[in-house]
Amino acid sequence: MTTRGVLYVHSAPRALCPHVEWAVAGVLGTRVSLDWIRQPAAPGTWRSEFSWQGQAGTASKLASALRGWHLLRFEVTSEPSAGSEGERYSCTPDLGIFHAVTGIHGDILIPEDRLRAALVRSQRDETDLEGEIAKLLGKPWDDELEPFRYAGEGAPVRWLHQVV
Repeated sequence: MTTRGVLYVHSAPRALCPHVEWAVAGVLGTRVSLDWIRQPAAPGTWRSEFSWQGQAGTASKLASALRGWHLLRFEVTSEPSAGSEGERYSCTPDLGIFHAVTGIHGDILIPEDRLRAALVRSQRDETDLEGEIAKLLGKPWDDELEPFRYAGEGAPVRWLHQVV
């Protein structure tokens, strides 16, 4: 079962760029050479994006391979395919990693147990429900990454295929 997705590296220090390529190559099982361009939203950093094709679960492997670098901002998406939902991973130095399951139209699908837990926390006055739902939808990550997404409009996209 294969799926397609996109890796968006929103910002990385120049010294980290080859390490990102090596990590992605390790997951995809093929040599990777990304086209890096300057990231105007964070001077001194670089950005890249490319589309990939691989087995379901590749997005998770890519996110796991990249999540340990504190100075890296990235997102990985995968499209739903027969037998698996889509996924979205977002990562920032301040917030860490966010994961969401996505449906065929790109909507975030929130499991009912997570919704119930958010409701219970808000009823106990531990948090407010609006804030809980915002976290479940990844809003803090979207807010932090939006300037980096906008700054990257028009960047080249390349297709890479996982060797199976």
